[in-house]
Amino acid sequence: MGKMEVERKTTGWAARDPSGLLSPYTYTLRETGPDDVHIRIICCGICHTDLHQTKNDLGMSNYPMVPGHEVVGEVVEVGSGVSKFTVGDIVGVGCLVGCCGGCSPCERDLEQYCPKKIWSYNDVYFDGQPTQGGFSKATVVHQKFVVKIPEGMAVEQAAPLLCAGVTVYSPLSHFGLKRPGLRGGILGLGGVGHMGVKIAKAMGHHVTVISSSNKKREEALQDLGADDYVIGSDQTKMNELADSMDYIIDTVPVHHALEPYLSLLRLDGKLILMGVISKPLEFLTPMVMLGRKVITGSFIGSMKETEEMLEFCKEKGLSSMIEVVKMDYVNTAFERLEKNDVRYRFVVDVEGSKLEA
Repeated sequence: MGKMEVERKTTGWAARDPSGLLSPYTYTLRETGPDDVHIRIICCGICHTDLHQTKNDLGMSNYPMVPGHEVVGEVVEVGSGVSKFTVGDIVGVGCLVGCCGGCSPCERDLEQYCPKKIWSYNDVYFDGQPTQGGFSKATVVHQKFVVKIPEGMAVEQAAPLLCAGVTVYSPLSHFGLKRPGLRGGILGLGGVGHMGVKIAKAMGHHVTVISSSNKKREEALQDLGADDYVIGSDQTKMNELADSMDYIIDTVPVHHALEPYLSLLRLDGKLILMGVISKPLEFLTPMVMLGRKVITGSFIGSMKETEEMLEFCKEKGLSSMIEVVKMDYVNTAFERLEKNDVRYRFVVDVEGSKLEA
């Protein structure tokens, strides 16, 4: 008589519809395959993308949806083919859990640009089942998409690095902007922006925060260590800073003019776009032509870059500014995030929360 298999279940908090309201949800967790790592989740950061996805702002949401792609946990089981991880390791999982492995980006270890990449949640895995994120007790992930958290790094501090941290580190690395002495701008001081200030300062850059108001001036200069702070509408100050920056990391996720910031770039300066904006942006071509300036984009980071970034943050003693909350506070946290009422990243204490109804 054949062996009867018992489905492995876990509980997370899921959105059921575009209201985005999260509540307990029990679902099946796949069995640990030869290349899989079974992880007990300790904590998970809250990214602005979680808000967009749960509310179907991008028109691509599937429900029920367990969000969360800044996942830190403990390995509880590994497949027979797993060599990088052992039971008891503290590990992280970011935005992706799968890729095709055969396209040009994959061959260059740039999985985030694979046209068939599989998201950590709100996607379909190779087995046809929906992927679910880190607001859950456990997850099973292919070893390629798991990274070891450096020893001594606090788990709640590591979580935001898996998205916000690598999102900033990747373009600075790729575009040759890691060397000291550069002058950079960080446009928008949210979860990604605040890590941008910290990482750029740790690389030895002169960093100017560009914001829409004075509200975060003191925090930017005193807490994050920025060298300067300018309000984008302050024309006098903006004129003073013209042609002074090697790059600007633009984290603003809503429609905005580009020309004021292009004017701050030096010859060959780069404006690096990171905000997901559905409305076309505009600029006058001479603003780019007359300084050989570049408008480009960057998207999260590769697994190799994630590992590099974690080691860099450990070496430099970098941490993120966070507010730790329990799962029963997560809907309030989403409401506050929508109002930008967080300094600068919420992290859900999954391990210390009651997830069942």
